[in-house]
Amino acid sequence: MTPAARVAPRRRERLRAATIGEIKQTARRFLVADGPAAVSLRAIARDMGMTAPALYRYFASLDELVTALCADLYDELSRYLEEARDEHPVDDLGARFAAVCRAFRNWSIAHRPEFGLMFGTPLAALDPDATYPVPEPYEAGRRFGAVFEQLFVDLWRAAPFDVPADDQIPPPLRDQLDAYLARLGAPLPAGAAQVFLSGWIRLYGMVALEVFGHLSFAVTDAEPMFEAELANAAVQFGMTPSRATDSGSA
Repeated sequence: MTPAARVAPRRRERLRAATIGEIKQTARRFLVADGPAAVSLRAIARDMGMTAPALYRYFASLDELVTALCADLYDELSRYLEEARDEHPVDDLGARFAAVCRAFRNWSIAHRPEFGLMFGTPLAALDPDATYPVPEPYEAGRRFGAVFEQLFVDLWRAAPFDVPADDQIPPPLRDQLDAYLARLGAPLPAGAAQVFLSGWIRLYGMVALEVFGHLSFAVTDAEPMFEAELANAAVQFGMTPSRATDSGSA
């Protein structure tokens, strides 16, 4: 193969990657400006000066484009959480935990349309025991979840805290928790997974309610309520509230 022949495919690959990136950024801009109903392949093609059939060479359907955009958003959010976490020493798990939780809330509030796209409708169920390659949106979602999961495992290993005994957990729930821990590769008791999920439901639910405007019936400033829930979660995870909250709001 001649040098010119080798350069041509690389150039085409770069141009294709750049076009895909522009398509996703255009879709995100439409989402932020006018909501999910404004995101269509035809509108994106028109905005980019392309024909609709030309755009189909990059994304076969709107669903394919939206899932690709979701993957990018999950990775963007994961990097944001990791940067907040890594501002604190690795042995200060309370500060790292609080930083990640606050960063999740801050990003979500600043990116409400994106949050709605990512978390408003879950991806279709995926066989957890599948041996085939996992689609990128699922992998991106797992990378996001791993930021919280690893922190939880680190907290448990540093100082195991009280959790329900196996015989205190209803068997249908215990079986699912055991399967979750097996996929996670974490040698923890089922009760620890239950406590983690309970804390996640509390914090995620608080953020989702705020993002979607469902707390205005009671509070006009949700941050103090979030901080109270963060302190409660810290206690669940074996920390005193001060260990997780002394650093103040991010």
